[in-house]
Amino acid sequence: MPSNSLVGVKFLRRGESTTTSDTSVTDAGAAATVEEKAVTLGKGKPTPKRREAEARRRGPVAPAPKTSKEARARRKSLAGSKEDRKSSSSERRAQVQDRRARMLAGEEQFLLPRDKGPVKGYVRDIVDARRNLLGLFMPLALVLILSMILSPALQAIVTLGMLVMMLFMIIEGIVLGRIVNNRVRERFPNATDSSFSLGWYSFVRASQIRRMRAPKPRVKAGDSV
Repeated sequence: MPSNSLVGVKFLRRGESTTTSDTSVTDAGAAATVEEKAVTLGKGKPTPKRREAEARRRGPVAPAPKTSKEARARRKSLAGSKEDRKSSSSERRAQVQDRRARMLAGEEQFLLPRDKGPVKGYVRDIVDARRNLLGLFMPLALVLILSMILSPALQAIVTLGMLVMMLFMIIEGIVLGRIVNNRVRERFPNATDSSFSLGWYSFVRASQIRRMRAPKPRVKAGDSV
């Protein structure tokens, strides 16, 4: 039968608490923490930076060349053989020529940022369809300059002729800018391009010789746009 004896059971007296037992538990926990800290040791050195780790993986870095001759030799060794350099050079040249041909043809993804968009394409068509006096500025300016060099006595006449030509250019540029802006606002009412940017773009396009315009004209002179 189970014994109802209370022998061996320690009763707490009045005023006596369990502080002693709690203190022993706290001391044991602190000792365990100290022991864990003592076991956990650091690496003894700082963590390497990412650049240092990548450099260690790549291996030792060659010292910098001391002379220009060594630099040229290193460039040649890195570029590969002569045949490889010629092949890569021809490939780059072909890529550049292909991109330029596509740009001159007017393909949108190869155009310069200033030429992209349907609005700029429409402005180019308006300018290319007109016979502009601005397109004669560069040839006439060259003729006047050459004549002034060959005959210094004509300097006053040549200077006057250039001033008159510049005056006509300014007048035609203003008229062309207004025409372009009016037609763009009718065709593209939601266009965000300013009137000045459209006028300047058309002025620069018209002042170029037709064969030298880039992208190349899509319409002929006199066509209706």
